[in-house]
Amino acid sequence: MSELSNAEKQADSNNAASSHTLLEGRLGYQLETALLVRALTHRSYAYENGGLPTNERLEFLGDSVLGLVVTDTLYTTHPDLPEGQLAKLRAAVVNSRALAEVGRGLELGSFIRLGRGEEGTGGRDKASILADTLEAVIGAVYLDQGLDAASELVHRLFDPLIEKSSNLGAGLDWKTSLQELTAAEGLGVPEYLVTETGPDHEKTFTAAARVGGVSYGTGTGRSKKEAEQQAAESAWRGIRAAADERIAAAAAAASAVAEVPAPAVAEAEAEDGGAPAPVDPAPNA
Repeated sequence: MSELSNAEKQADSNNAASSHTLLEGRLGYQLETALLVRALTHRSYAYENGGLPTNERLEFLGDSVLGLVVTDTLYTTHPDLPEGQLAKLRAAVVNSRALAEVGRGLELGSFIRLGRGEEGTGGRDKASILADTLEAVIGAVYLDQGLDAASELVHRLFDPLIEKSSNLGAGLDWKTSLQELTAAEGLGVPEYLVTETGPDHEKTFTAAARVGGVSYGTGTGRSKKEAEQQAAESAWRGIRAAADERIAAAAAAASAVAEVPAPAVAEAEAEDGGAPAPVDPAPNA
């Protein structure tokens, strides 16, 4: 029994080494084994295995490295954007959902050390866990390889997202854009009514964006925030389209009025074939 246990442990060790090599290949860097293991250790696994060190300190460090590189990139590539717009761009890149998508591109979930509880509730694909682990990996690259290597990794993983976000316009933050639009239109402040369905590990959220008691759009998502953003997008597009139609109709009406001559002038021109005849002065008494 003991030999079997040792064999299983050796097999697990070999599988882990092979797995780490695969991840390192995707990252483009070979890291110190203990550091990479720490970066991949979720607190649920640590607690279930006697209080092992978790990846939370590396996550804290990686978050700062990621924020620095992305902020520097936005500041350099968009010299004319004001602070508020730069902040919106950064938020569109450095958020849990965006990081999770980058993590899925690396298939990062398959490498994370998870506890049984998280494993059983779909933890390998949870946005929060993927985002946190990706930040921890960036932190590990920074510690092991330095800032230049960490910066290169961030650029390789996030530059496509930065470029895409730069072209989003109102889509950088639909909730903020909707609030700005409803204020400009004098409609009031948006509010969101959110409902949820499904088991705890697989919930679906549905949000309705309401302004002045009127529902303008709905959205669904795997998180409350995602559902609200989708509802805000739907509402923004509807209100913007209505405003554009109203503006176009007013412009067409104004143009039509400008093309119609005044009735009196039209009649005079029709009778005299040109300008109205001069009026004789009144005779002296």
